[in-house]
Amino acid sequence: MLPFAPGRFVDWLLSRSDVAPVWHRFVNHPFVLALGNGELPLESFKNYLVQDYLYLVHFARANALASYKARNIQDIAAGAKIVQHIHTEMKLHIDYCKSFGIEKDEIEATEEHQACTAYTRYVLDIGQSEDWLGLQISLAPCLLGYGAIAKQLHADPRTKTEGNTYWPWILNYVADDYVQAVQTGCELIEKNAVLHSPSRIEELVKIFIHATKMEIGFWEMFPSA
Repeated sequence: MLPFAPGRFVDWLLSRSDVAPVWHRFVNHPFVLALGNGELPLESFKNYLVQDYLYLVHFARANALASYKARNIQDIAAGAKIVQHIHTEMKLHIDYCKSFGIEKDEIEATEEHQACTAYTRYVLDIGQSEDWLGLQISLAPCLLGYGAIAKQLHADPRTKTEGNTYWPWILNYVADDYVQAVQTGCELIEKNAVLHSPSRIEELVKIFIHATKMEIGFWEMFPSA
């Protein structure tokens, strides 16, 4: 018997006693809160934008690998669609970076921070050594986390909207296209989670916790005050 009802895996996962504290640290990290109140040092945000672009390159690789790992044409096509979406997002990312005086050549010439390398290579290692769902679970903190963070900041009355340099960033992740992407990703995970044994589910939980800690490490590259 699985410890969650069909369609409730993600809710069950985030409420577990070993997941919830780590997840809370991630979505309430000082970097995140500083985005909301507009007090994040601009240089930290600019460095974040550069490392985030470098991260997205490997995020695209991981989703291409997910297509290869998939066992049916629907999931293969879903992975390909995500890669195309990332490609489009990266073009927008470049334009966004230009508004902060950061050019594409500068971004591509920047060395990956060790935390970025550690995180992305962990995900790719999971993709190589685990099955399709293992890879999806390693990607899930990013997919779910940015949606949860933006939703939380958008609804928080303490979030500064007027004159907040980071308000447009928050709006990007509560936009319909990203909300739909999170929903689609969750549906894929839910559909596949019920096909696995309780022991495999426990292994997936450990992957999710470790990947979430990697997300925390990504925030910690940048001073929040």
